[in-house]
Amino acid sequence: MNDERQRLLWAVAAFEVLRTPARVTAELDDPRSVVDLIADLSDADRERVQATTDKLINAGAGVLFSSDDTYPHRLRSVPSPPPLLFFVGDRSLLDSPAVAMCGSRDASDVGLAAARLCGEQVARQGLTVVSGYARGVDMATHVGALEAAGSTIIVLAEGVLHFRWKRELQEMRADHSRVLVLSQFPPSQTWNAGAAMTRNIVIAALGRALVVVEARETGGTLDAGLQALRLGRPVFALDFSVGAPRGNALLFDKGARRIASTGDLHRELDAVKEPTHAAEQMSLAIPAH
Repeated sequence: MNDERQRLLWAVAAFEVLRTPARVTAELDDPRSVVDLIADLSDADRERVQATTDKLINAGAGVLFSSDDTYPHRLRSVPSPPPLLFFVGDRSLLDSPAVAMCGSRDASDVGLAAARLCGEQVARQGLTVVSGYARGVDMATHVGALEAAGSTIIVLAEGVLHFRWKRELQEMRADHSRVLVLSQFPPSQTWNAGAAMTRNIVIAALGRALVVVEARETGGTLDAGLQALRLGRPVFALDFSVGAPRGNALLFDKGARRIASTGDLHRELDAVKEPTHAAEQMSLAIPAH
């Protein structure tokens, strides 16, 4: 199935007819034609699938099937890899060495500054940042990478048709060519907490390592760290000298490595990819209040 419109039409119809990722995956093993899938739909559903496909094409979107040779090999190692990945932007970024990053959407000011520095450091070492699209740490890491002339992958917890450029990235229009937006969900699906948790394993899997900025005792950031450890990815959690987040401490207990400066991060990333730029060591310590 080489025509992109046909691929998109099949992908949208597959979610409409088959509903669950497991059933879509099974169908990829023995795919029916688009005509067969569309035939299973009511007239109203068929019109909706056609309209959604048109919206995807107008948005410049594409789709990867888990059966494609170009499907990210790092995702193949996870339990139940997403059968479909909708994307907007430079798909070749999925082939680049990457480091995942995560943290609280309500991070402290110092945590946000640290996240931005870490995003810059990852980019300066020739690695792509992978993160979600929440306010707080996610956005700080994307901005840091782009400001350092690097690239970044945004992994959504919703359908790709809900993607909008946020203000922080809208101000960097020239850098959009170095951004890839990725979603494993039906294109029109809205955000929900369950999807965000499901999405975490994609973020963790796409990176050669995961950097955790500020993790709470429960929640998505801690879950992403634990997912990465289960996948055998190195996890680097920031070790603040004052006011260490409880989730970071829990990750240290599980085997995460301590990062107290960008110099520490530089040395750890040496094992991930040979760096191309020297790092300047900057303190990440949280000042006492």
